[in-house]
Amino acid sequence: MSLALSTLIYEWRRYLAAVMALALAGVLMLALSGLFVGLLSSFTAAIDRSRGHLIIMMADATSMAGPSSGLPARVLPLIYRHPDVVEVRDLPGDFGRFLGPGETEPKMVNIMIVDTAPDSVTLPIDFSESLRTSLSVPFNIAVDVSALRQLGVEVGDEASLNGRTVRVAALLKNYPNMQAPNIVMSRQTHRLMAAVDDSQIGQLMVRIRNPAEAERVRDELNTMADGQYRAWTKTELSRETLRAVMQEGLIAMMLGFASSLGFIIGVAITWQTLRGAILANIKEFASLRALGVSMGDLRWVVMELSFWVGVAGVALSGVMMAALTFVAGANGVPMAYQPPALIQTGILLLLIAVGSGALTLGALNKGEPADLLR
Repeated sequence: MSLALSTLIYEWRRYLAAVMALALAGVLMLALSGLFVGLLSSFTAAIDRSRGHLIIMMADATSMAGPSSGLPARVLPLIYRHPDVVEVRDLPGDFGRFLGPGETEPKMVNIMIVDTAPDSVTLPIDFSESLRTSLSVPFNIAVDVSALRQLGVEVGDEASLNGRTVRVAALLKNYPNMQAPNIVMSRQTHRLMAAVDDSQIGQLMVRIRNPAEAERVRDELNTMADGQYRAWTKTELSRETLRAVMQEGLIAMMLGFASSLGFIIGVAITWQTLRGAILANIKEFASLRALGVSMGDLRWVVMELSFWVGVAGVALSGVMMAALTFVAGANGVPMAYQPPALIQTGILLLLIAVGSGALTLGALNKGEPADLLR
């Protein structure tokens, strides 16, 4: 075990503040972006978890984040011109006014509409058979567990949705939505409840013969589109939607502010803590110099010590983010993280620690061997 690592282990109390500062800096950098990514993941959940392989949208659409007027119904049969297309269904969505039993103020809800036929292309892969069967009954709905308290309902309750009586027949998991609670109903129930405009449809979910060839089929469909639509893979659409949301002015400013604040806190506290710890051990460093250890070797010890402080800070930040994500999920707040963001934050925390160590090297000059004689 190196001298730097053993110093950190046996005198961990001296360096705890630096480790905590790095961990909190990491939380500041990741928490806000994790919240936005989680919210967006819940927004695209119906598509990400569908059994389809391609999404058809308007030709000028750049993501799901922008306004959409829907597709003309004539587009749907055009997709079947491709020989690899097996099934095409539209994925309608709606909003409604929900009134739970005993409630006096209606709440806006987001309505997810699915087909309840077994293995339907619009049926999410995480829907159980019992959930599918429950939704196939007219006027049955499912509510995400995170929205039960907000809507004031339990399984088996009857409620009012857009003036019609519905029954909460099942619960959903992992479909939270902080903007408006998510409820799910069948296409049949949606048609029974409202006048459906068959001339306009939502995005189209497309199932193909070989999912491994999704990109090839996408390109060929776009070539055949003649400007009437655009085909996307699910991964591509989710990525572009996330990028579009993250580049919005206010969100970009908030993320930039949180990252800058985390960076400043990390550098300032880590630097001062490391400097204080080195000065507290200055006699030990002077003793090493008296024994013939060069100043270069001592500087290397300080830099290695800073690196291990950074590693501990990254580990603690990961633990704190895991706990924060668990607590948020338990309260219906979705959080998700992009692997590149996690890697970049980890590297940045290590650079902050090593940079703080470099700023601390000047403190070694106070540890001259002659000071031991005083």
